[in-house]
Amino acid sequence: MKSLCRSTTSARRATTKSAASARKGGGARRSKLKGEAVAEIFRRFAVENPEPKGELESVNSYTLLVAVVLSAQATDAGVNKATRALFKIANTPEKMVSLGEAKLREMIKTIGLYRNKARNVILLSQMLIEAHGGKVPHDRDALEALPGVGRKTANVVLNVAFGEPTMAVDTHVFRVANRIGLSNGKTPLAVEEDLLGLIPPDAGVHAHHWLILHGRYVCKARRPECERCIIYDLCLFKGKTA
Repeated sequence: MKSLCRSTTSARRATTKSAASARKGGGARRSKLKGEAVAEIFRRFAVENPEPKGELESVNSYTLLVAVVLSAQATDAGVNKATRALFKIANTPEKMVSLGEAKLREMIKTIGLYRNKARNVILLSQMLIEAHGGKVPHDRDALEALPGVGRKTANVVLNVAFGEPTMAVDTHVFRVANRIGLSNGKTPLAVEEDLLGLIPPDAGVHAHHWLILHGRYVCKARRPECERCIIYDLCLFKGKTA
């Protein structure tokens, strides 16, 4: 188990270093928008919503981590419905392990893939206790070494729990970035690299929430509501509806 964790951590560390190297080297920027337009986009987001918040409910960094793990291929609303009762009785790794996998499955069975997620939550809770004193680590490699935790989950935790200017690329961020011209990356990592290289430093902490909320409520997948869009004149999407 220890050798497997070391191997997995090393592979993830190499991926992280590769992404950082691409950003430092400038890489081949895939953005079609110029710097002034990018700055104006995030300035408008900031004016409209100065303190954007994620919609997953949590009471501490541990429950945030669990909520994000549970949210994979599920809606925030669906996760919140299940975790409100769960987090009242299991808001630490120790309490979650005591709850047990069978009881946890029963409490989250309305969430997709709940069996695998329950197993991962118990395993990551055990690892937090054994390797991190029951605390959520402020370290990407350590986070990504936890069962069920990938790059996107680590980015959310680093951003929300620790205030890091990370970019968690979910389906909304991926769509919005490609649609409005911030990137034409074909993978989440490519889009992440582009955005990290483009976003003004003063917008770094809130940027991924602005893009997620914009994609969820305005720049929707089936039909973007361009008539309500505050960046309509800056957007390069050819399929504008207004």
